[in-house]
Amino acid sequence: MEYRVLTYRRAGARPTAGVLIGDRVHPASDLLGQADEVDTSSVLGLLQSWGKATDLLRGAVARAAPERGIPLADLTLETPILYPGAVFATGGNYADHLDEMAKKYGRPALTRHKVAEPFFTLKTSAHSAIGHRAPIRHPQFTKRLDYEAEIGVVIGAFVENIPEARAMEAIAGYVIVNDLSARDYARRETLPNQNTHDWFGQKCFRDSMPMGPWLTPAEFVPDPYDMSIRLWVNGELRQDGSSKHMIYPLAEQIAYLSRHLTLRPGDVISTGCPSGVGAAQDKFLAPGDEVRIDVGHCGTLINPVVAG
Repeated sequence: MEYRVLTYRRAGARPTAGVLIGDRVHPASDLLGQADEVDTSSVLGLLQSWGKATDLLRGAVARAAPERGIPLADLTLETPILYPGAVFATGGNYADHLDEMAKKYGRPALTRHKVAEPFFTLKTSAHSAIGHRAPIRHPQFTKRLDYEAEIGVVIGAFVENIPEARAMEAIAGYVIVNDLSARDYARRETLPNQNTHDWFGQKCFRDSMPMGPWLTPAEFVPDPYDMSIRLWVNGELRQDGSSKHMIYPLAEQIAYLSRHLTLRPGDVISTGCPSGVGAAQDKFLAPGDEVRIDVGHCGTLINPVVAG
């Protein structure tokens, strides 16, 4: 039986790790009881012993009494992982997105040449992550707030120098990520007649990483290289792509990162977005907008935009 893992909150209560079965949520601590090998106090705790946790969850989910769960509609969903130790954002991972940005800024179109290694930036975690239906507070410092619908890969083990052939074994599951950007800060003058990207300025601010609504365990995604990615703003379809069009596949991204550092349980890789971003169309987010993202097998992430 399929299930999803999430973090929820009831009125006046602390965030709780939960397991979604159908349309009802069961506290992870109730399902797994006093399992010495697994920390059920948080989703991050479950991820620390993910192999053992999934073994226990399969049996517990099969035995669960549906009527004992809490209706999903009665709960507030937090970002699934409170909070990832690190978030690695993959840059330029879809050719159609690279082409639209080249066209927008008058640069030569992409030649389809794949350089040797993927490119990453870092995204702030606890400072930026918000959950399903949480408001995105529009920063006062930007007039060009942009969206990027992405598949988030959640790491479920300590991983160092893993080969591509085994890299997918490191994935605990998948989550939807909206990698927001303040495009006004994309470039900054550093020296006379010299500009460079300001990755912190454009990517790291409060509410800049809606993530959710839950974590879909890897075993419930039949083909991670055929996951649909769609984003709407106020009902208008803006992005419509698929993970099959990635330039750097997931295994290659994980292997590259693991050569530089030890990936840890709960780390997230936000794996790039397809074309259709606001910057390419001069269509930016404003208070009153609603952003909806659907990713295959990962549900729907919805966030309203409000004044900052």
